[in-house]
Amino acid sequence: MVEAFDAVDLIRVKRDGGELSTAQIDWLVDAYTRGYVIGEQMAAMAMAILLRGMGRREIHDLTLAMIASGERMDFSQLGKPTADKHSTGGVGDKITLPLMPLVASFGVAVPQLSGRGLGHTGGTLDKLESIPGWRASLTNDEIMAQLAGPVGGVICAAGAGLAPADRKLYALRDVTGTVEAIPLIASSIMSKKIAEGTGALVLDVKFGSGAFMVEQAKARELAEVMVRLGEDAGVRTTAFLTDMDVPLGLAIGNANEVRESLDVLAGGGPADVVELTVTFAREMLALAGHPDEDVEAALRDGRAMDRWRAFIAAQGGDPDAALPVPRETHTVAAPVSGVLERQDALAFGVSAWRLGAGRARPSDPVLHAAGIDLHAKPGDAVVAGQPLFTLATDEAERFERALEALEGAWSIAPVGSPVESRPLVVDRITAVP
Repeated sequence: MVEAFDAVDLIRVKRDGGELSTAQIDWLVDAYTRGYVIGEQMAAMAMAILLRGMGRREIHDLTLAMIASGERMDFSQLGKPTADKHSTGGVGDKITLPLMPLVASFGVAVPQLSGRGLGHTGGTLDKLESIPGWRASLTNDEIMAQLAGPVGGVICAAGAGLAPADRKLYALRDVTGTVEAIPLIASSIMSKKIAEGTGALVLDVKFGSGAFMVEQAKARELAEVMVRLGEDAGVRTTAFLTDMDVPLGLAIGNANEVRESLDVLAGGGPADVVELTVTFAREMLALAGHPDEDVEAALRDGRAMDRWRAFIAAQGGDPDAALPVPRETHTVAAPVSGVLERQDALAFGVSAWRLGAGRARPSDPVLHAAGIDLHAKPGDAVVAGQPLFTLATDEAERFERALEALEGAWSIAPVGSPVESRPLVVDRITAVP
């Protein structure tokens, strides 16, 4: 076989700030997927893209080439609209858990293909695997049956057949310092979501200390690129910019985040978790042709909880089973009275990771009972001796390093001090010209 292009030539084009043609991008992704383009060459290309960027057409072509490397799912035979949500990841971000059954309770199918945590950001599948018997891996036939049936939604691992080029490239980016390249982030996320076959997509693009994108301007740029990619592919797409300087909710971990999600499904839960769940549910339903639905009512009257229970049972779990509890806990109390003014999301995420709630490598196990429960949030008045947060793990020797991560990560202002109140949802981004 005579190859159409040479990898080194393409690397030089991008290195020097040039544009790659559609044919060049198609060849590059295909040749890398089948092993002709070697890892060192693709690493050089990824770095060139990080430093030089890509135009709209190039990013679109890269996304389509990644989709073409594998299979595409087709939900057109379901007889009902589909909608999905993707978050760029954060600390305490359990929104998918109450959101999927909530949206599904209105007759919109939710094909939520999710991932695992790595580093300080948690993974949806890790949280759900706290539930005895629940399984993340489904066949395509099982996914279709669950979407078509009374559950109406799935949360499961993406199959190996979806965008295999992205899986290979993501692993390379992770070890070559090129994860932050916006064209590669956008094409990675959107290739999987478009190949998944959803008709509508809501993106939660986080910024701040605990987010993948710390700077708001960079998060906005990423959101706009992904919205354009979705719209160009015929997927109705909206992005929200949301603040991740402070952990979301009161639970950071796995089993404890499931408990908090159940509180939301029962009509309660922390205000910030409820706000995002309701905001995203309304947007998903509107994009799917169901505007003006009373989503709060579905939380209050048990409809969303009924869907949750059916979903857990359909994937082998026991919705009534007890969730794991930690063998060891350590509570940190307020040293003085005042107002909690700061709670750094990154530090709390790292601390929970060190307790065993997360993993450093994809192959690492997680401790489902490990994590942190917060007893106060910024702006709350506290008194000396009051619990501020509780660390939990099965291995007491983990406490020392977990506490080290939290040094300087929170502070208490004098009684009566004003604490800046920042909006959780900063902006909503729709079709971008």
